[in-house]
Amino acid sequence: MTENRQQRYRFSNAPIWDLQRAYYEEQGTKAWNNDQVPQYITSNPMIATAYAEMIFGFLRDQADKGEVTETVTIVELGAGAGRFAFHVLHKLCELRDFAGIQLPPFRYVVTDLPIKNVNAWREHPAFQPYIHEGIVDFARFDAVHDTELNLVVSGLTIKPGDLKQPLLIIANYFFDGIPQELIYVGDGHIYETDVLVETPPEAESLKPSEALSLLKLNYEHRRAPEYEADDYPYRDVIAYYQQELEDSHILFPHAGLVCLERLNQLSQAGFLLLTADKGDHLIEDFKFAEPPELIRHGSFSFTANYHALKHVFEQRGAETLFTAHHYKNINVGCIFMLDKPMTYTNTRLSFRQFIERFGPDDFFSMKEWVDPRLETMGLQQILAFWRLGGYDAEFFIQCAKRISTLIPEACDEELQDIKRGIHIMWSSNYEMEQRYDLALDAGLLLFEMDMYVDAMQFLATSVETDEDEPVPTVLYCLAICCYELGLDEAALEYTREALVLEPGHEEALALLKCFE
Repeated sequence: MTENRQQRYRFSNAPIWDLQRAYYEEQGTKAWNNDQVPQYITSNPMIATAYAEMIFGFLRDQADKGEVTETVTIVELGAGAGRFAFHVLHKLCELRDFAGIQLPPFRYVVTDLPIKNVNAWREHPAFQPYIHEGIVDFARFDAVHDTELNLVVSGLTIKPGDLKQPLLIIANYFFDGIPQELIYVGDGHIYETDVLVETPPEAESLKPSEALSLLKLNYEHRRAPEYEADDYPYRDVIAYYQQELEDSHILFPHAGLVCLERLNQLSQAGFLLLTADKGDHLIEDFKFAEPPELIRHGSFSFTANYHALKHVFEQRGAETLFTAHHYKNINVGCIFMLDKPMTYTNTRLSFRQFIERFGPDDFFSMKEWVDPRLETMGLQQILAFWRLGGYDAEFFIQCAKRISTLIPEACDEELQDIKRGIHIMWSSNYEMEQRYDLALDAGLLLFEMDMYVDAMQFLATSVETDEDEPVPTVLYCLAICCYELGLDEAALEYTREALVLEPGHEEALALLKCFE
């Protein structure tokens, strides 16, 4: 029997990072199907609304400064399935149209490493209106190497110094998934924490996700005086760690810092970073920290070191915002690497209202509590939480059966609110590659509420878009909708279609007699 191989690497050069890249390039947007790689926490309408409000605040701040001619470029790093980008655009355009005030033009650039993702976004139906309007574009961007953005729709290349407005950067679940250094503070010195990777012989023939699942990591320290040298670019924060920490392992975001510095070069006016991740910004969270845990989910992730990002850019004059309270699932922060950052009042107020007061982490904590208790919730509680979450399709899918059981006791106002919520949800739904018939669930609920015009719209969509053979009961429901609306020819046609598929369908047979 062949024994496992073990090899020593500097942490940022370990094969896990190459396997990570290979996994995403192989899977494309399929990586997020059915939450193989988790996406809900940073892709739901609630967090997108919070970001849209902060971006809108930033646009207002620029307008207040008289900067209304040049385009504001918004770049999302590691955009994955594209769902978050769509929700932000949808909410941002709603705010723009509702406010009706003068703002600078904006362009949202959706980026990721795999070209498969870029091609999928460009063809996705949800993005087409924004492509037509000229406010969204797409680019492949390698965070470790690239120095410019090549936009695939407009053909524009954004090079260093091209942008006159500040660059607005969005980086959710980004810094935790790109190469990081792993250092150890002990006895006032800095050590490199090398990783010993134990690999089974069959790993070379496996898919990246399978190979990652078999790797075993162990750690060893070695002195690393280069971090303590005066010419090390992040010497200040390293010195702070030497002063404040002991017996502590630190994931250090060297690649992330360099990436932000390269992106900063694109603009003549600095950048604003909006970011969310599993990551700590308080020095207390690093004291006596153990080596990091490799969290596997198809690919893998670690935690992000927001403290280092915060410290480095504050030393350069930035203003940073993180919540005063501790986060549980996701930490959201802003870094204003801008001239006179305190003058961005609307942006800072938006952070205070939509992150600090009640933000995405609070919402996700509540959702974790709500999910197992749906069967005990009343209709008003379900509707309230659905509104809070921005009429999210995933929550609707979870609670559709529960809503169905509550419909017989619902008042007219509650039924109207369900109908309104379904239409809002549908207008802002972003289809993922996994198959779920949202139109069917929506149509059946509307049918149960005797809202035949609306039910017919959704049920017909379900029948037209479903690749499988129609379900006789759905065709029967469509027949009833048409019958109640006086569309007898269509009702008869749907009835006959249902009976072709299920000749003994009793309700359809009874309806057929009405036409004799």
